[in-house]
Amino acid sequence: MNGKIAKVVLDGAAFAFDRQYSYALTPEFYSACAGMRAVVPFGRGNLKKQCMIVEVTEGDTDSLKSVISVTDSEPVLNDEMLKMCDYLNEHIFCTRSDAVHAMLPAGICYKLTDYYSANKEFASETLLSEDEARALALIRSKGEISAPKILRELSLDESVLASLAEKEAVFKNCSPVRKMGDAAQKWVRLAISPEELDGIKLTPRQREVSEVIRDTVSVSIKEACYFTGVGVSVINALIKKGVLTSFEKEVFRTPCRNCSPAVRDEILLTDEQQKAFDGMLEQIKSGKPSVSLLYGVTGSGKTQVFLKLADAVSDMGKGVIIMVPEIALTPQIINLFSRRYGNKIAVFHSAMSAGQRMDEWKRVKNGDALIAIGTRSAVFAPFENLGLIIMDEEQEHTYKSEKNPKFHARDIAKFRASYHNSLLCLASATPSVESYTAALSGRYSLYKLTKRYGSASLPKVETVDMKKEILSGNSSSISRLLYEKTQETLKSGNQAILLLNRRGHNTYISCPDCGYVSTCPNCSVSLTYHSANGRLMCHYCGYSEKATHKCPNCSGEHMKYMGIGTQKVAEELQTLFPKARILRLDADSTMTRDSYSKYLSAFSNGEYDIMLGTQMVAKGLDFPNVTLVGVIGADQAMYSEDFRSFERTFSLLTQVVGRAGRGENSGTAIIQTVNPESNIIELAKKQDYEGFYNEEILTRKLMIYPPYCDICVVSAFSSSKETAENTIKSIFGKIKEMLNTEYSDIKLIILGPSPASVPRVNNRYRYRAIIKCKNNRRFRDMLRECIKIKTTGDTSVSVDINPESII
Repeated sequence: MNGKIAKVVLDGAAFAFDRQYSYALTPEFYSACAGMRAVVPFGRGNLKKQCMIVEVTEGDTDSLKSVISVTDSEPVLNDEMLKMCDYLNEHIFCTRSDAVHAMLPAGICYKLTDYYSANKEFASETLLSEDEARALALIRSKGEISAPKILRELSLDESVLASLAEKEAVFKNCSPVRKMGDAAQKWVRLAISPEELDGIKLTPRQREVSEVIRDTVSVSIKEACYFTGVGVSVINALIKKGVLTSFEKEVFRTPCRNCSPAVRDEILLTDEQQKAFDGMLEQIKSGKPSVSLLYGVTGSGKTQVFLKLADAVSDMGKGVIIMVPEIALTPQIINLFSRRYGNKIAVFHSAMSAGQRMDEWKRVKNGDALIAIGTRSAVFAPFENLGLIIMDEEQEHTYKSEKNPKFHARDIAKFRASYHNSLLCLASATPSVESYTAALSGRYSLYKLTKRYGSASLPKVETVDMKKEILSGNSSSISRLLYEKTQETLKSGNQAILLLNRRGHNTYISCPDCGYVSTCPNCSVSLTYHSANGRLMCHYCGYSEKATHKCPNCSGEHMKYMGIGTQKVAEELQTLFPKARILRLDADSTMTRDSYSKYLSAFSNGEYDIMLGTQMVAKGLDFPNVTLVGVIGADQAMYSEDFRSFERTFSLLTQVVGRAGRGENSGTAIIQTVNPESNIIELAKKQDYEGFYNEEILTRKLMIYPPYCDICVVSAFSSSKETAENTIKSIFGKIKEMLNTEYSDIKLIILGPSPASVPRVNNRYRYRAIIKCKNNRRFRDMLRECIKIKTTGDTSVSVDINPESII
């Protein structure tokens, strides 16, 4: 019999099962179309599976299973997004399911949830255990109730519900339920008086948590876990014992922004800015897809060009996407654009709740917002008519996703610009070597801003040789010159920004008697000391333990705390400048939502004199009162194994130096280094990007690195070291075999296979092969065949095309 057929891809399917499956649509679902989600029976057991409908056709349905239900009343993915799923699947080796989840906000996604209702005809209560009887009583009282709610309310195991269903005491129904992020944050406080606490029997970890909460009155569960190093299970045990009580604090679902009426002030452009604006506007009006590189020195006024372009495109009724690399940069640009466009902007970044992101996604999809601002997730903003995409600081590694799907926002932006016949504008003072090469070759149009906007001038840059500082008796992380310049800055009422790209207090602790180093039991790395909570922490898996002055290996009491992090330097600064108001900005000090915005606003308002931070303070921030920038430990990233280490160091130094002197007062930058003769540091001092590029491109060509090739990293992961190693060797062997037979026309350079630079993370071993290749369809077809190997247990294989780092 002929009828309608839905071609679907399964949600959560493994790579081997990631293909289209055909199901019959019964008449009640004839309105279903591509881009809607549905529930289908899968496999011999007809397990209910969620899926995405990618195509609806007509044909013979006699041999097909039927769709159980259609979840959506209208498509959540349009034609562009469905094509993007195929693009991601083809180019970066992710499943279509992973691609869908990257595009949709978590709050709008569904999960299949079991619901239970009582069988009214069941009368054999005597056959039930005590737990089964309690569960049945609850189900009867509610009529129908979800399995998670039953288990949570009665603290039962899933086997109890399975037994009830087997005895036919209840009916089980599986339905899709929308995932929605919490609109409130869970906090805890003592449920008893502080005096009663001493008389209750508690484990040492439970008592430590209880005393912390007693001293702070109330605290969020996330912060309680961080400051004590316990898991959520310890908190839940204390709640169950009646020692703590939990409550929710409201979290607003609307991102903080200026809600005053929109005012479009006139923007006066310099000749260079006007030339760039006119050129890009002409490209937009041409109706052809194009990419432009806006290369301008720090403080040259690239944002003014963005605003003028956004004016023009939004007046055409087309959508605009503006991306920044760090959450820390979103508050400033949001304030700037919201003053100009009011409620016509939507915001996307990971610090927002699932509810906030879902609401902003809907506003864009419904046409209520014309400008989307955010980090890399903003590239998926569901505009039906997209006119302009801007990537500020386009060279930043944060535009590349480190988890599946491992996409680069620049590649997605190019796809979308091509689909909508729109313009992609890449902007930076230090463009990536690949982008600048494309601009010089004519593949991108190139616009240059060589002077700072207005009366501002580039800062004076000085270097300090830290070897000489140590020899002269200064063991502090702050050089004498930086100390003197900071004093002058504070006396004049101006502000300073200091960069140290390493969080924590000390990088590691060791015993000089036996050589012991505190390492993570789950990862092949040392633990970092955090003075804020007095614990040693792993920055890979999150493991923590209480710091001790006694060596666990030889019982010696001479443990040395080595290296420096932002917490230690903050303490030094407070000692050196006791009257200064110091703001530390790193991942540890910005754990709560909107903390970036609050801290940066406070610094902008003059509530702090010195801002010390990691790389989040180095880029894009504009504070006119900052006249001094100091770089502590400029050499950290320069000599890593990664081929981008020089590029990354040059970019970081150039960007942070550019934070100084952006107002009426001139600026000074001080770079502390143990290698003042380094050519990279000299070029960064001069803000000479073209000089750096001319040197770097020669090295890339000689060593065959991008842009002269693509890099593909194939990795194997397993809890067994031997299995991980054998898996990657098996893939490597298959590649060699194919290169000698049907794919003999492909030329590759393969490094490895070998252990990753950090061989074990979270008790999983990592082996990899680094492939220098040309990322075309033929190479991908070959690799797709090679990674189709049988894996056992928890073994998995991953492919990363052009990763930001290969260390």
